[in-house]
Amino acid sequence: MIKVAITGVAGRMGKTLVQALQAADGMILGAAFEHPDNPAVGLDVGEVAGVGTLGVTVSGDPAGCVQDFDVVVDFTVPAATLALLEVCQNHQKAMVIGTTGFSDSQMSQLQEGAYASAIFMAPNMSVGVNLMFKLIEIAASALGDTVDVEVIEAHHRDKIDAPSGTALKIGEVLAQALSRDLDKDAIYGRQGITSTRDRASIGFSTLRGGDIVGEHTVLYAGEGERLEITHRASSRTNFAQGALHAVRYVSDKPPGLYDMQGLLGL
Repeated sequence: MIKVAITGVAGRMGKTLVQALQAADGMILGAAFEHPDNPAVGLDVGEVAGVGTLGVTVSGDPAGCVQDFDVVVDFTVPAATLALLEVCQNHQKAMVIGTTGFSDSQMSQLQEGAYASAIFMAPNMSVGVNLMFKLIEIAASALGDTVDVEVIEAHHRDKIDAPSGTALKIGEVLAQALSRDLDKDAIYGRQGITSTRDRASIGFSTLRGGDIVGEHTVLYAGEGERLEITHRASSRTNFAQGALHAVRYVSDKPPGLYDMQGLLGL
């Protein structure tokens, strides 16, 4: 039985993970974490998530609960993830990370952490989105320089990083397939009088509003036709199920960095 800890349990994704874990085979909720100042600390996590009493109290101190989990699932913010990384490194605990918005230096810290712990990272845990990564690679390789490529993403009004981690991963996949440099060729929005579009550009458009769970579209615009590949999430359940698949996958892995492409064999 895999003992799982979940961070950010008072948030949207944290609650969804707690709910999904109740129906998962081969694993049990061992610990639940929130920021020490969050009012959920000290409460039963089941009551916080709306599933009834579970007998697990929300803690603000992961280091004090290391005996209660084998794998921790983290969908929070970069600073919280890095603090948790230190705990997991010190105690050889595996991590499943769905947090996005890391800087280059923060990503380097996570990569270094993989020398001590098994770390599973994905900007999006949805199986459908990760299949989309493969489909957009195939389309980009086939169409090449005959089309203009744009990435459009939309999320709820409370998402603070833009473009989304998934959109940036899409950009990386496209840049590799098209032999382009994302740092040089990415265009993050347009305003005013612009020059004629450079075919080498990879454009990004970001929308924020309401309770949109997550939508991503890659537009390949050619002469006389266009191709669109879109993924729309209608709930967070698919992300939670993907994260729990990752828990099973990484729970017995040696230290290293793992991702959804490896899990799915893509």
